Amino acid sequence: MASSKIETFEDFARVHALLLASSGIPPPLHLQLFHKLSAETFDGGDFFRVESCGDDHQRRLVLAAESLQKESQLFLVDHAWTFRLADARKQLLEIPGLPERMASLMCVDLDLASSHENINGEPGESHDKSDTGNVMEMLEQEIHNAGEKGAECVLWLELEELNIDDAMLCSLDLSNKFPNLVALSLCGNKLQNPEAVVQEVTKFKSLRALWLNENPVLKNCDDLMDFIVKNIPRLEIYCSCLTDNFSEWALGFCGGIYGKDNPGCFDYVSHSLERLTSLDLSDRCIHSLINKKFSPEEMPCLSHLDLRRNPFDKNSADDLIQLLKGFSSLHSLEVDIPGPLGKSAIEILGSLPNISSLNGVSASEILETGKHWVDSNLQPRFPQWNPDESLADRVIGAMWLYLMTYRLADEEKLDETPVWYVMDELGSALRHSDMPNFRVAPFLYMPNGKLTSAISFSVLWPTQNVHKGDECTRDFLFGIGEDKQRSARLTAWFHTPENYFIEAYEKHLQLLDSTFTFASPCIEPSKTKSLLQDDGSSLRVYTDIPQVEEFLTRPEFILTTNPNDANIIWTSIQVDDEMKKATGLTDNQYINQFPFEACLVMKHHLAETIQKALGSPEWFQPTYNLETHLSQLIGNYYARRRDGLDNLWILKPWNMARTIDTTVTGDLSAIIRLMETGPKICQKYIERPALFNGRKFDLRYIVLVRTMHPLELFIADVFWARLANNPYSLDKSTLSEYETHFTVMNYVGRLNHINTPEFVEEFEKEHHVKWLDIHQRIRKMIRAVFESAATVYPDMHCSTSRALYGVDVMLDCFFQPKLLEVTYCPDCTRACKYDTRAIVGNGETVKGSDFFNYVFGCLFLNETKHVSPL
Repeated sequence: MASSKIETFEDFARVHALLLASSGIPPPLHLQLFHKLSAETFDGGDFFRVESCGDDHQRRLVLAAESLQKESQLFLVDHAWTFRLADARKQLLEIPGLPERMASLMCVDLDLASSHENINGEPGESHDKSDTGNVMEMLEQEIHNAGEKGAECVLWLELEELNIDDAMLCSLDLSNKFPNLVALSLCGNKLQNPEAVVQEVTKFKSLRALWLNENPVLKNCDDLMDFIVKNIPRLEIYCSCLTDNFSEWALGFCGGIYGKDNPGCFDYVSHSLERLTSLDLSDRCIHSLINKKFSPEEMPCLSHLDLRRNPFDKNSADDLIQLLKGFSSLHSLEVDIPGPLGKSAIEILGSLPNISSLNGVSASEILETGKHWVDSNLQPRFPQWNPDESLADRVIGAMWLYLMTYRLADEEKLDETPVWYVMDELGSALRHSDMPNFRVAPFLYMPNGKLTSAISFSVLWPTQNVHKGDECTRDFLFGIGEDKQRSARLTAWFHTPENYFIEAYEKHLQLLDSTFTFASPCIEPSKTKSLLQDDGSSLRVYTDIPQVEEFLTRPEFILTTNPNDANIIWTSIQVDDEMKKATGLTDNQYINQFPFEACLVMKHHLAETIQKALGSPEWFQPTYNLETHLSQLIGNYYARRRDGLDNLWILKPWNMARTIDTTVTGDLSAIIRLMETGPKICQKYIERPALFNGRKFDLRYIVLVRTMHPLELFIADVFWARLANNPYSLDKSTLSEYETHFTVMNYVGRLNHINTPEFVEEFEKEHHVKWLDIHQRIRKMIRAVFESAATVYPDMHCSTSRALYGVDVMLDCFFQPKLLEVTYCPDCTRACKYDTRAIVGNGETVKGSDFFNYVFGCLFLNETKHVSPL
């Protein structure tokens, strides 16, 4: 037998043809890729270097070589950590060295390193250099420097991080030594007493700027600013904020005109703003921009203006717009969106047609793409952790800023569980840019020509010409535009404007609240008839479901292997017009599915159906289709965080069963990144469920539908409880534990069966409730679910449709039902396996072997044995 090992480039190109095409790697680089993969050549270190940035909370990749031309070379990037999501914590706890490497790569071990070091290299030793003598020497040096420059006195004094306390401040007698100070900075000292601080600083009557940032006194007195501003009439800047007195001097400071080398004074020359072209007023707590000095006449050359993160609560949007319209030379503007100037980027540009760049993005691009908010200066999300957190917990919290993902696939099967990975230190140092100069793609190398031999790498190549010292960047959302919610998805890595998303959420909420809630129609008498023919001949049933073949034993039904010959088609696969045509099925045959039943059995459609019909009923958790309502979900998350509410969510794929690719998380970055593994809904997690002996459980009900119009609905008298194996916990370390947070154990873990009567009896004793009261609430909820579908989708009605659905229900801690999902053709193994005494109905014992006999009797013979009408 010939070897399948990859030996030539032709072999490589043939075996990897699909991977090469999907990766986007330029064809001229394919041969180079083959050689580097074959020899395992990792030569990125010869071309790049990794640098710290962002106060050591981030790293960046910089080109160390002289230059790289566009698409001239590629580089292999190793994967430092590869895992399935459910295994992440286990691997961090069990693989030696993994948490340390990941913590270092993700910059979450900084405090561990600093706890063993100090500036002199001596553990536990600290030297105080800021005694009074040193401060006095500094003051004398300031006087000497002023004299050398020909100044009559010191006008600008910076006494920062010198351990100055209240007593020292008083003893320094600064107002007598420097009576004409224009600016005084006392940042980062130990000032605590408001009275002492007010007493000393208000002696400076010519002071225009005072910085007390990072002093305890700011926390000790809420009215400190009012006292100081009232007693220093010329003060224009207080703790980096502009006071209501701000004028030409403060604007000059923010524009870079005034500073220590050019302090200005109370006799500064007028019209100093005439040549100012750029002005940064961000983060200045400005309440009113209407000021005689902030005007086109004073600043005729102003072309760039940054107004972000100011309240402007004393100005209307119209007033601000009118003011800015007067600046004819203003072309570049940075503002909060939504914010004081308007709710969207398009709205602001419509009001200010001269603006060519808004928040660093060209106006033409904004108008073409229809962006509502834009920001080229989004602040990155740095990992947050507590000093007592383990390295494993820190890595779990930080990893969503670094992870990438792929799914394994071969010709026969798509792996249902995605693979996540972290690139090595070089690859992970690539930061995001909307205009990147590099691209990265995952690549599976199969040296033996088969998927079983696959080794995963990432491939890095330049998409622009790059020169020495340039930062190397990639687009974290390559190929994802605004039509796929690009701006919202950036929230995974950056601090996006919370107000924008909260506003989107509130509009969504208003829409749900205004939804018409229809009145439940009266249950009409059954209009369906038994399908039995007058001659008493049996109904022929075609099925591909083994349980039906085994347990449908009534003489009224006979199995057939020919679907064309059947009266009833009972199948697990979808029967649509195309399939009917291909198999020769007719419209006269009864089929176990309804048209448009996806509105119930696909999770995103179920949510849409309920919300269209009922808005937000109390039995349905807040639910978002992430493909269409990510902004609203982010707004809900931000609003809950603002209000101090719990923020745990569960993500579920649209159409996968058995909790495949389902995740519980409170991490917003994780929620957004999990979209990459397929379409999902995000639903508010029931954090306080009713428990059974300390464990989570849900209930599976069987619902039978004869017709949708009028709605003929029945519920099987037998239901069953499904129990989690582990005690319930909200500890972060348990969120990935399947046997703690999920209840379907047929396919994962050990199955702990409990008979329904035993469950109900123990539950009533544990919680002192009456189960029949709970059951009535559940019945009412299930009826409302199917009424919603019948109302929103009247075309569901079909006279030859009959169906069986599984409805999964959970109880909250107040014993109110919560709908989880509706399942088509549910697994009925348990229903067929166990004999169970019915809790409802006539209380008879229902034999499991008769399950499909009474199901078919209800749906096709109009019987009601062991079922109750809803």
